[in-house]
Amino acid sequence: MMGYLHKAFKRKLFRLVPFVLGVLFTLVVGSHTPALLTKSTEILWDTYGIPHIYGKDNASAFQAFGWAQMQSHGNLLLRLYGQARGRAAEYWGEKYLESDRWVLTTGIPERARSWYTAQSPSFRSYLDAFAAGINAYVKEHGELIDDEVEVVLPVKAEDVLAHLHRVLHFTFVVNPDEVTGVAKEESKAGSNGWAIAPSHSASGKAMLLANPHLPWSDLFLWYEAQVITPDINAYGATLVGIPVLAIAFNDNLGWTHTVNTYDGWDVYELKLVENDYSFDSKVLPFQTTTVSLKVKQKDGTLSEQPLVVKRSVHGPVVTEKDGKALALRVVGLDRPGVLEQWWDMARAKNLTQFQSVLKRLQLPMFTVMYADRDGHIMHLFNGDVPVRSQGDFKYWQGIIPGDTSKTLWTKIHPYQDLPRVIDPESGWLQNTNDPPWTTTFPTAIKADNYPPYMAPRSLNFPGNFRTERSIRMLFEDDKISFDEMVRYKHSTRMELADRILDDLFLAARKQGGSLARRAADVLEAWDRQANADSKGAVLFASWVEQMDLDDKAFSKPWSEDSPRTTPDGLADPTSAVATLEAVATKVEKAYGALDVAWGDVFRLAINNKDLPANGGDGSLGIFRVLSFAPASQSHFQAVAGDSFVAAIEFSQPVKAMALISYGNATQPGSPHVGDQLQIFARKQLRPVWRQRSDILAHLEERKVF
Repeated sequence: MMGYLHKAFKRKLFRLVPFVLGVLFTLVVGSHTPALLTKSTEILWDTYGIPHIYGKDNASAFQAFGWAQMQSHGNLLLRLYGQARGRAAEYWGEKYLESDRWVLTTGIPERARSWYTAQSPSFRSYLDAFAAGINAYVKEHGELIDDEVEVVLPVKAEDVLAHLHRVLHFTFVVNPDEVTGVAKEESKAGSNGWAIAPSHSASGKAMLLANPHLPWSDLFLWYEAQVITPDINAYGATLVGIPVLAIAFNDNLGWTHTVNTYDGWDVYELKLVENDYSFDSKVLPFQTTTVSLKVKQKDGTLSEQPLVVKRSVHGPVVTEKDGKALALRVVGLDRPGVLEQWWDMARAKNLTQFQSVLKRLQLPMFTVMYADRDGHIMHLFNGDVPVRSQGDFKYWQGIIPGDTSKTLWTKIHPYQDLPRVIDPESGWLQNTNDPPWTTTFPTAIKADNYPPYMAPRSLNFPGNFRTERSIRMLFEDDKISFDEMVRYKHSTRMELADRILDDLFLAARKQGGSLARRAADVLEAWDRQANADSKGAVLFASWVEQMDLDDKAFSKPWSEDSPRTTPDGLADPTSAVATLEAVATKVEKAYGALDVAWGDVFRLAINNKDLPANGGDGSLGIFRVLSFAPASQSHFQAVAGDSFVAAIEFSQPVKAMALISYGNATQPGSPHVGDQLQIFARKQLRPVWRQRSDILAHLEERKVF
């Protein structure tokens, strides 16, 4: 117990001393000698725990960024790197065994080593520096890192690349749950992205809205930072453990990403012939390797078990049973330049330079939404899209015959083949994980001009009501101000309610009993939003969940000719009323009233903070996305959704506001665990401090290297 208290005291002391020094430094030096301050590499931490890294050169900035991530997320970062090595079960026990099998079967550690040697000499030195910063932090502040994760040390640059590879290719492009479930599932990761041209902006300046929706834990956590060297001045966010900014802006331009409707992997069913497989009427042998999986036991000893990895011409065999084998093929495994591409995107000064970097196609997926100081906006359906010889998007969602080269893709589409629009007539672009055909209206990217496997032809409902909400807000406001963009970003209006609620009122009063009529009264009085004080939202969301809506549930199904106003209306009002009565009974029993407030049921809870939530599932047509998990039998806690948000206007100087919903740290004892949650609950963003004078005016801590 005394050891724990001593460690906790040292944590508090470590936080306090730099804060006091930082305050004294600000009082003595102020902002009058910026040239002197930039001669050494330093981290200026602002009062929200955002590191502003001033590097005397690029390598020094990477080293400082490694240090900063350790101070904010050290325990998490080392655990993620241990998993990326495929040795997590060896370090921490059997619960990581399946993770290790996935990592080793897909070849992540081995490929990371080859990727390291493939880096340009300069960028390889940057990755070495990032790893060195991680190790240096632990050497100086080992008492602040949990003992059980220190087994991962020392970290090498190969670990950084293995983590990147696991995150991008084997979590976002494809994840093990999708593979073991055989059929491809709709990604649980999502985002909103807007780019607004000067013609659609009240200020006459281009604007950008970055708004990824990811789980609030594990490898999905965002980390906000600013990186400044003689070569770069970029502000934005990246996922913990990634050494460059993945969503960012500088004085001239910025971009965000959304998860696109993209297919970069396939599972092939192989025809087995004894211990081999058939391909193009020939019998081919598997390439087989055996690795040893070590598993830490409860008594601290290690057990070992063999893992046999078989590879066909398609890729590794991921499932083999009942005389059948499934092999996995994933794009981008021969493209090791993702990190340098992101780095150079942040260094670009105009659209021409930015596109020249994008043309490398090292980033395997994600829509790119772009805006700049010159007034240009762009939407790129980015990714390593396989050149397929047949089939539409739906065909490639199933299991593919693996006995013929006719289905085996070997090339990807070049940059000029990808759906892209620059400076559309409308003056705005949006993406909410919908196909590129609905990025703006009038339609600027037409599905007929692309292979049928490029992306789904139609919207998927009810999942895409968030898309229609996004389009409505942009389409109906001719001149959007910066403040309006921030307000729209926080919209909890349920587009689905606007489409079907009137039909439900009429049917409930005509066909339903007293309970249905009371429920209709509650829904009619409701503001059709999911604000903390919205009464009726719980009832409506519960009814939607039980209805299990699809496109056939609407009296007017979605139409490609009327994409902004369909689907609409209820196809089966009688069934809808019966479901409403059943749901109303459950809601009243659980909460004592039909008009329980949304925030009484749905909560924001981090680090002993417990606040009423606003926002909800995007399938309801809510732009402010939150996903919840049960916290008790009848109450729910936010676990995913709005994570990093940035609103940027390319004025002079650039105007920006941002938020990390859960705070910019996870380390025990950090004051920044959940410190932005109250702002999130108020549906606000916080100012972004990019100028040195502003940073010094809000200085919490300073570290000089």
